[in-house]
Amino acid sequence: MSKYRRSFIAGGTYFFTIVTARRRPLLTLPETRSAMRTAIAEVRKNQPFDIDAWVVLPDHMHCIWTLPENDTAYSARIGRLKILTSKALGYSGKRDSGLWQRRFWEHQIRDEDDLNRHIEYIFINPVKHGFCQQVVDWPFSSFHRYVRQGLYPRDWAGKVEFEGNFGE
Repeated sequence: MSKYRRSFIAGGTYFFTIVTARRRPLLTLPETRSAMRTAIAEVRKNQPFDIDAWVVLPDHMHCIWTLPENDTAYSARIGRLKILTSKALGYSGKRDSGLWQRRFWEHQIRDEDDLNRHIEYIFINPVKHGFCQQVVDWPFSSFHRYVRQGLYPRDWAGKVEFEGNFGE
């Protein structure tokens, strides 16, 4: 059996990749997006966290969360998100409901450069997978919030190259 080593830094910022079971393209369906939105709100009500960036693709999603000070329980939040979404969509509501892959990828963000690199990876991911030609064309991304806040131009993402392991 594999031994998983996770990083637990209280108040830390983390990048996650969460994948559907058998990579089924379910996450961009309206009913799945609605169930996830409701589940995220419910999880954040009881276990707050900041959403720094997020992108939802048909069979996986990437997000960056910052936890409150003295809190390391990101696994509990992801587990609860999976359970609530599964239940809302008529799955068993168990972790292995058939909607989600059992585990998830986690990376502790180490510094500002690491954060920026992972945010840009999230934003460019729909282009990388061929779902759109430009980042701005993908509707299921926090990129649009960054544009509204003046942090990125609408036409961002000329040629961008990424190095590293992002859990895909």
